[in-house]
Amino acid sequence: MAAALPRPHRFDVYVACGGLLGGLVLMALGLALRPADEPLVLLPGAWAVLPPLVVMSGCELLRRSAPRTALLTGTAALALDTVTQGSVATVLMFTDLVYAAVLYGPPASARRIPRITGLLTVAGTVVPYAVWRVPEALLIGVVIGAVAFGPAATGLIVRDHRDAAIAARLHAEQTTLLAEMDRREAVVAERARMARELHDMVANHLSAIAIHSTAALSIDDPRTSHEALGVIRENSVDGLAEMRRLIGILRDGGGDREPAAAPTLDGLDALVDGARANGLDVTLDIDIDIDTGTGTGTGRIPAPVELAAYRIVQESLTNALKHARPGPVTVALALTRHDGPRVLDVEISSPCGREDGPRAPGSGAGLVGMRERATLLGGTFTAGPHGGRWTVHASLPLAEAEPGHGKDPEGDRP
Repeated sequence: MAAALPRPHRFDVYVACGGLLGGLVLMALGLALRPADEPLVLLPGAWAVLPPLVVMSGCELLRRSAPRTALLTGTAALALDTVTQGSVATVLMFTDLVYAAVLYGPPASARRIPRITGLLTVAGTVVPYAVWRVPEALLIGVVIGAVAFGPAATGLIVRDHRDAAIAARLHAEQTTLLAEMDRREAVVAERARMARELHDMVANHLSAIAIHSTAALSIDDPRTSHEALGVIRENSVDGLAEMRRLIGILRDGGGDREPAAAPTLDGLDALVDGARANGLDVTLDIDIDIDTGTGTGTGRIPAPVELAAYRIVQESLTNALKHARPGPVTVALALTRHDGPRVLDVEISSPCGREDGPRAPGSGAGLVGMRERATLLGGTFTAGPHGGRWTVHASLPLAEAEPGHGKDPEGDRP
């Protein structure tokens, strides 16, 4: 089954109808390009120009959908028109076919047609002048250039501008897409940062509140209930203070670094005292000079490492409060130097499991947050049972947290 002809564009229909009507008007008025007695006019008479005119107008219907076919057919129609008296409308429509073939045709045609028409123009200028040796012979090249090379060159220029505009638009769309992807990644990273910070700051206090409120409800002892309510109030106040601090950071727009009010290793004593007030038997062992940052290693401890270590200890104590059996909990921090960089080792050990008594549910987000903090600093993190105790161990390299290395644990900025 033969393939259907492509449907012509509406503008092409207008061009074809306009060219045909214009040619018919010129034919009716008796206006032609050449007189009937000219030697090259083999088909004299007004009606002889009609077949080339009709064919050329039909080619205009295909100027956009099938430009190469239209140009080849139009060239044959123009050759037929040259042996008649000729019509201006036929010549003008042929120039439009040349222009459309370059503009809408395949890239190969866009390159070849200007070259071919250029060579024809040069040949049409040089050969007649060399044969006849009269200046009027140069007009043949001028006509060929005006009818063929001029429209082809114009179509090539317009096509280049169109292709450049399309490339610029595609580049702009790709840039917009990449910017949107970067924005979404930044939003996701910021949400993860906020979730981690919110969990670490509030989970400890809420866990203590949940456990002591459960104890107050389950034990019918006014003194015990009074003590539990005191602990609940203290943790509520501390939790609100931490929440206000986080909200203040968000309202300030944030910066590249954690504000100066961020927790440091100096606050571990207060953190441990709070855990003891909540009922944990905590022992704190710090083999570091907090003021100078010296211990087994040498040099100051970067602020990101201090913050990560503080949050890991805080979350580990919260997990011990929620899940551990009664028993001693040890917190040990030490600066060590392995093969290369100095490392802050943080280890928290607590009894495994809780058989009875009030407890708070857990979601596992704390372990994920601690692992993320260690990973962002280029360190390692492990947590699990060992010798009947639950041990959390994090190694935080100090070099990765120096300016120009890695990322800080509270953000995504290098």
